[in-house]
Amino acid sequence: MDSLNGKTAIVTGASSGIGRESARLFAEEGANVVIGARREAELEGLVAEISAGGGRAVALAGDVRDEAYAKALVDLATGKYGGLDIAFNNAGTLGAMGPVNEITLEGWRETLDTNLTSAFLGAKYQVPAMIERGGGSLIFTSTFVGHSVGFPGMTAYAASKSGMIGLMQVLAAEFGSYGIRANAVLPGGTDTPMGAVVANTPETKAYVEGLHALKRTASPLEIAQSVLHLASDASSFMTGAAVSVDGGVSINRT
Repeated sequence: MDSLNGKTAIVTGASSGIGRESARLFAEEGANVVIGARREAELEGLVAEISAGGGRAVALAGDVRDEAYAKALVDLATGKYGGLDIAFNNAGTLGAMGPVNEITLEGWRETLDTNLTSAFLGAKYQVPAMIERGGGSLIFTSTFVGHSVGFPGMTAYAASKSGMIGLMQVLAAEFGSYGIRANAVLPGGTDTPMGAVVANTPETKAYVEGLHALKRTASPLEIAQSVLHLASDASSFMTGAAVSVDGGVSINRT
């Protein structure tokens, strides 16, 4: 398998869940992978796993809210591997939860900074590197929450992730002539540490599963496979798309 052979990809939020599976999959498909997250030990463990499988990866721990970190990830990709072709801006948080009147301004800002501002900062440095390369694929992790379904108590999360779709669409229009594609994946319920925070009891887990037409949640690998499609040339005419990979949660009424 070599659909990404010779390409270099950045993956943020790569220490667990969708980001980790996407980084592994990218490497299996031949990409040089630059992985980022806050937890250095988990990143180094993933680098060792990818290397043991014959892949190529390097890690840089940091906070995606930090502009210098966004630049450092791109500098690492271009310095070590000669350029940047793919960026999966995946890092995120559930953030401040609860009724809107109980969310503090600090909690609101922290959620938007982690989910939305980090995506802006990533693109700010990724786009010029991709232009130098002659094109590339920008991918963002949004969600069905706030796009097709409203969940009480998730105001900040929904607003930040919906804003990411607007950011992605403008990037697609702005840089399409440079050969840069921008798309977002909108996962449904997924078996990740973040998902476990929402579905934190057997009853809640069963309820969340029942919301989906498929009556189950996704594995991180299932979402990563859709991310791989957006990263590869198999999606060469896709840009500006908010791609639902949600098990039918957005259309289900049963």
